[in-house]
Amino acid sequence: MAEEKENIQFQLTDELIEQVELLVEQQNNKELQTVLDEFHYADIAEILDELNLEDAMYVIKLLDSETTSDILMELDETNREKVLKNLSAKEIAEEVEELDTDDAADIIAELPIDRQQEVISNIEDIEHQAEIRELLAYDEDTAGGLMAKELVKVYDTWTVAGCLRRIRGQAEEVTRVHSVYVVDKQDKLVGRLSLKDLIVAKNDQKIADIYISSVDFVNVHEDAEDVVKIMQKYDLEAIPVVDDNFTLLGRITIDDVVDVMKEEAEEDYLLAAGITSDVEHDDSIWELTKARLPWLLIGMFGGIGAASIINGFSDAMLKFPALLMFIPLIQATAGNVGVQSSAIVVQGLANNSIDGKIFSRLLKEFALGLVNGLAIASIVLLISHFVFHTTYLESITICVALITVIIMAALIGTFIPIFLDKRGIDAAVATGPFITTSNDVFGIFIYFLIAKMILGF
Repeated sequence: MAEEKENIQFQLTDELIEQVELLVEQQNNKELQTVLDEFHYADIAEILDELNLEDAMYVIKLLDSETTSDILMELDETNREKVLKNLSAKEIAEEVEELDTDDAADIIAELPIDRQQEVISNIEDIEHQAEIRELLAYDEDTAGGLMAKELVKVYDTWTVAGCLRRIRGQAEEVTRVHSVYVVDKQDKLVGRLSLKDLIVAKNDQKIADIYISSVDFVNVHEDAEDVVKIMQKYDLEAIPVVDDNFTLLGRITIDDVVDVMKEEAEEDYLLAAGITSDVEHDDSIWELTKARLPWLLIGMFGGIGAASIINGFSDAMLKFPALLMFIPLIQATAGNVGVQSSAIVVQGLANNSIDGKIFSRLLKEFALGLVNGLAIASIVLLISHFVFHTTYLESITICVALITVIIMAALIGTFIPIFLDKRGIDAAVATGPFITTSNDVFGIFIYFLIAKMILGF
């Protein structure tokens, strides 16, 4: 029955929210408990995100710690922060004791330093307390910051019969058993154990005789993004974490990797939009300004640069006013082509699918830009000549400039992300305002340079 409940497609409705609010107002705990029992903890978290803080706290205090601990992990980050502020250190400790060590460490890491120590000291399970302290010592963007201490490990000196007994005991502490890891007497990772091989083996056989020595692993100090790439490449549901001496420390599961992927995607999206830090819609005006202003200033200086170029050719525009009409077309096309090219490259870099030399990549973009440029220029040639009644020479000038600008924008949009990536800089900064602004300036300059060469002003 529980399994069926987890598979129900939940859809939040205003009627449901109103029902929960009414039951809270009436303090009808029995009916409220009955309603909430119908939903998965992730669904309850979604409901609480829509309630005011007072009602949300009432529901949290009503439910048992086993349920609310999972709900806390699913709450919107801003709402979770508010909830944690309204819970005592002892109450938070009771919640995190129900969580795996990695999730517990994540919750505690969101608290102020002095409150972290207070919460940890209230955790009754000394082993759980020590493991959380260990995880908090690692940088959150490393394998150590992602890993959980819960895992199933066996020693290569054990017999199959002894191994099975001990696995049963360990498995009670692990939510999902993805793999069984084999270690030696010094707790160094030596391999993994196939459950099939374990089941068919004789009881008196040694684990050393049946384990698989080939096992993927990551170092505890490995960058989180690299961990994601490894698990994606080999389709792993979990991966063990070792220290520099290959001592088994913990494991990273696929749910933690998905969280990292989501965070990286959000970060890249913000960078591409010209927002330099992780912000939320309800952050203060000052925080939002700090995140947005730097790229706006770059765009402003780029615009001033483009205006200066246009001003330098003001005499030409008096003589050939048709040039002025097509400036927005040149700028918009250059910006769009640059963003398209850079977005494809950034995606390829993120997926490790960009291979080969830069020159071959640029050559391909040159060809693509030429084809696109010819197609667009053909349409512009007809429109400019027959709709705007430009002279034949002016139309040719506009089209040649457009083709050149499109090729240039494609090359810049391709080169800059690869250049940044090779120097360890997040290539996502190349998309959005950076590419658009640079291509605006270069596009205008090339436009008037070609116009000067053809029209002879």
